[in-house]
Amino acid sequence: MYNSFCKRNGKVYIISGKFKGRKIYFNNYYNLRPTTNKIRETLFQWLSKDIKNAKCLDCFSGSGALGIEAISRYAKFLTLLEIEKKTFWNLKKNIKILNISNAEIICTNTLHWLKKTGTPYDIIFIDPPYYQGLVEKTIHLLDNKKWTKKNSIIYIEQEKNKSLTIPNNWILYKQKNQNQIEYYLYIVNK
Repeated sequence: MYNSFCKRNGKVYIISGKFKGRKIYFNNYYNLRPTTNKIRETLFQWLSKDIKNAKCLDCFSGSGALGIEAISRYAKFLTLLEIEKKTFWNLKKNIKILNISNAEIICTNTLHWLKKTGTPYDIIFIDPPYYQGLVEKTIHLLDNKKWTKKNSIIYIEQEKNKSLTIPNNWILYKQKNQNQIEYYLYIVNK
């Protein structure tokens, strides 16, 4: 069953850590576009001193590539948020196959979930579907609902040449672009 699933759909490889070389399979029903290997490699080089033992939140999980890469590199805990039910069930399969016990997967609308007052995360990944205005809405909720704390790190990936309104206490740490994608790392300075 999984082999026929793989042939019809996509896969990404974990770049480093305890799951290095392992595959994550995902469906293409909802036009998922996992973060490329090159961008993930750059991102996790940026995070190399901070990822171990970090509590991570993947706001728009999709394939799960960002969050699972974080767990592979010894993040302490991971919360994956995904709205599409088929993608959610696929994430559950991948987590089970990799025998990951320090992750929770929640089938939810990220913006609704973030409206409650939260417990801060160390590292937050924001890589939503493009052209829907989700990045700024997510940033606003993270900042106003206490999902961040001093020294929280926020990764943002979005379409190129899209403006961003960032809270005053978020300091740009790293920025890069590749093709039609811009990606940033911010550190919260409260």
